[in-house]
Amino acid sequence: MARVYDLIMTHKLDADDFFIHRVQQHCAERRLNFFLVEPNWVEPFFEQFERGAVWARALLNMHSEHHLPGEIYHRLVRLAHERRTQVIDPPDVALAAFDKARLHPRLLAAGFAVPPTVIVPAEQADNFPLGAVERAQLGTPFVIKPARGYGKRGVIFDATGTADLARSVAAWPDSAYLLQRRIVPRMIGGEPAYFRVYFVFGAVWCCWWSCFTDHYRMLTADEERTLALAPLREIVVRLAALTGMNFFSSEIALTAAGEFVLIDYVNDQCHMLAQSADPRIGVPDELVAAIARRLVEGAAGLIGRRNGHP
Repeated sequence: MARVYDLIMTHKLDADDFFIHRVQQHCAERRLNFFLVEPNWVEPFFEQFERGAVWARALLNMHSEHHLPGEIYHRLVRLAHERRTQVIDPPDVALAAFDKARLHPRLLAAGFAVPPTVIVPAEQADNFPLGAVERAQLGTPFVIKPARGYGKRGVIFDATGTADLARSVAAWPDSAYLLQRRIVPRMIGGEPAYFRVYFVFGAVWCCWWSCFTDHYRMLTADEERTLALAPLREIVVRLAALTGMNFFSSEIALTAAGEFVLIDYVNDQCHMLAQSADPRIGVPDELVAAIARRLVEGAAGLIGRRNGHP
């Protein structure tokens, strides 16, 4: 008979113990048994799962490489989905949302404000003709992003031509690249009006997030009201409806013209390093704790469990 876990979680290397312990705590409160699939355990755990010795009702994916089909965590998430585990978020849903080149046309069609963009398939990257029309659309300098990159890997912030596209390709081989006009946020009280907004099973949290320093600060209710920032929540709720994602963050800039522009569309497997562990780039502890609680609530809902009862 298979060993059955209520919730398993793939272990993202930049998640510290605070997030992990909060997930464990909320599972214990609901009498959900939990297993953390750490790097040391992932190979044998995959083998056990593959041969039916273990199974999980839900999987919270905090680490897998979408662009590497052979990567062990990617294979585990895919296997779990095939074995009818409730994956947060299902691999096909997550990849369709995470791939910026695939999502960008859908965002345009749905009326989202996004940077002017030229999408270059990888096979055209060596000799892409960046003509006068494209240069006028992008401005100078412009930004280059790999379609499935994350953590600023392969991102060129000061691109001026196709030589910079080659730099991005060398840093992060991918299926496509987005060339985008650089969006400059307005300044409010000495801070860039740049935000990271989290969506977790219908709940929304907003942070100031400096695109220059990576520092987070919670957006207060008073700030949201007095600065008329309600569109931040509206944008991510619409984005969740469009993509079907239950857990992601987005980056949104407010420009001098008063437009809310979606900069980084859907980040899944969100960075959950607590601010107490790293004050420079960590997420505020109260937000990490709230997200952990909401994720366990969402997982319990997916598997039909309430406070440990079937």
